Amino acid sequence: MEKERVPSDEETLRRLVVELRILEGTAEALQARLNLVNAALTELSLAKTTLEGVEREKEEAPLFVPVGGGSYVLAKLASSDKIVLGIGAGVSVEKSVAEAKETVGNRVADFEKTRVTLQQQLVQVVDRIQEGRAKFQELTAKMGEAERRADVQKTETGT
Repeated sequence: MEKERVPSDEETLRRLVVELRILEGTAEALQARLNLVNAALTELSLAKTTLEGVEREKEEAPLFVPVGGGSYVLAKLASSDKIVLGIGAGVSVEKSVAEAKETVGNRVADFEKTRVTLQQQLVQVVDRIQEGRAKFQELTAKMGEAERRADVQKTETGT
C-alpha cells in the first residue's frame, strides 16, 4: 500500500498564493464587466427618458441634440412617432416610439439580470479571497511559530 502524500505547509502556502492571485484577477475582471454593464444601463436609462420626452412633443418642437463634449445643436423634431433604433453591429432600424420604448425596456431588464448575476459572482469570489487570506495568515503564523521553536531548540542544544 502507498501512503497518501500530505503536502507540506510551504507547498500549501504556494498553492494558496497562486489561488489568491487567480481569484483576484477574476474579481478584477468581474468588476470591469460590472462597470460596463452599469455604463450600458445608464445609457439605456437616458434613452428611455429621451423617448418618453419625444413622445410628448409635437412635430417641429425645438430640441437640443447633443453632439459631444457638452455641446448641443438646436434642431426641430421632424416626427414624434418614429425613432431610429440601433440594434447592434452598427445596424439601425426605424420603429415606432412605443416599439422603441419596449425594446429599450427589454434591454434594461436583460442588463439588470446580468448585473445581478455579476454582483453575485463578485461576492462569491470576494468571499473566497477573504477565506484564502485568512487561511494564508493562519498558515504563515503556524510556520513562523514552528520556525521560532526550531530556533529555540537550536539555541538550547548549542548547535
